Amino acid sequence: MRYSQLFTKTKPREPKDELTSNAKLLTRAGFVNKLMAGVYSYLPLGLRVINKIETIVREEMNAIGGQEVFLPALHPSENWKQTKGWDNIDILFKLKSRTNREYALGQSHEEVITPLFKEYATSYKDLPVAIYQIQQKFRDELRAKSGLLRGREFRMKDMYSWHLDQADFNRFYQVAKLAYLKIYQRAGLQAKVTEASGGSFSEKISYEFMVLTPAGEDDILYCDQCDYCINTEIAKDLKEESECPRCQKAKLQKARASEVGNVFDLGQKYTHDFDLKLADKNGLLVYPIMGCYGIGISRLMGVIAEALHDDKGLVWPETIAPFQVHLVGLNLDNSDVKKQAEAIYQKLTQEHIEVLFDDRLEATPGAKFADADLIGLPYRLLVSAKTGDKVEYKKRQLKDVKITSLENFLKECCQ
Repeated sequence: MRYSQLFTKTKPREPKDELTSNAKLLTRAGFVNKLMAGVYSYLPLGLRVINKIETIVREEMNAIGGQEVFLPALHPSENWKQTKGWDNIDILFKLKSRTNREYALGQSHEEVITPLFKEYATSYKDLPVAIYQIQQKFRDELRAKSGLLRGREFRMKDMYSWHLDQADFNRFYQVAKLAYLKIYQRAGLQAKVTEASGGSFSEKISYEFMVLTPAGEDDILYCDQCDYCINTEIAKDLKEESECPRCQKAKLQKARASEVGNVFDLGQKYTHDFDLKLADKNGLLVYPIMGCYGIGISRLMGVIAEALHDDKGLVWPETIAPFQVHLVGLNLDNSDVKKQAEAIYQKLTQEHIEVLFDDRLEATPGAKFADADLIGLPYRLLVSAKTGDKVEYKKRQLKDVKITSLENFLKECCQ
């Protein structure tokens, strides 16, 4: 991609109406554009990040047996009334058609996926099964002021599973939690599995996946000697400096954190609500155990921006960066330099390396370097009258600059 052809450009100043680093940086760098509070357009750079996150999520969900579907975002009110969600969930967007038919915009999809599964499942032989989708979600948030961390419209992966008994559910529950941790690790984050409330979904304890960040909307208590972590909302008698109830070897620490996913044991609530019964091995009709598993895709992008940046801009992990290399061309009015820069751009492209080529003639060197830091690609590659037949490169998170041949750069950084 040539920077001169990219219809979005970086902005010199932070947006005045944004409070969080993720919103300020992603807007300035040209990844997103706010339409209204809690609703963002994803621009070419931002959409490339979203697509890469979704690829990781799909790979890990497929690896544990998930089957992908795509469900409607517009739901009939009858489904939500059947679960009592219509009257009890205050963040549900409700609307009426011209014929006064009531609908909801999906904030979750239990009310749609459960009756759908009921149409196809007949016995225990159809279990266990896990179905997931990546879909736009809508929530009537009272205060949508944290950039991508809390939106009124957002991108989400939600998966649902059904099991004949609690033991089989517990087995898959652990498999799903491990898959989630792998997703976050591949995306460049370390997440903590955190005990939390089941909220409107379940009376049982749920598990949230939390990333430490000052912009987080939750407080957690965690132990640095074991993996114990709990949301302060359900901590009861526990507080900062309390002895860890799991290992009894350290004091609990308190920190702000942002949720990047959650898993719920829904029990038989939704299978009861929709009278979903299957024949067990003895021919008896039973209500399957159900679980749900969510990852906010756009929220995850926001948390990564929040957690991985410095005073110059974003610092994307290689796995989800919109491009791998930011090729900066200086002195492009010099025909020899321009020829070399074009040759390097073509070589990188032929090697299937994703490259953003800053080929602008009017931009100053300082402006090009500042934009490269702000956008935050893993590698900056410089070609100028001073580099001759070499290239200058640096990793985004490091200060060191190296002069080398293009071949050595490819061997060292892009294998």
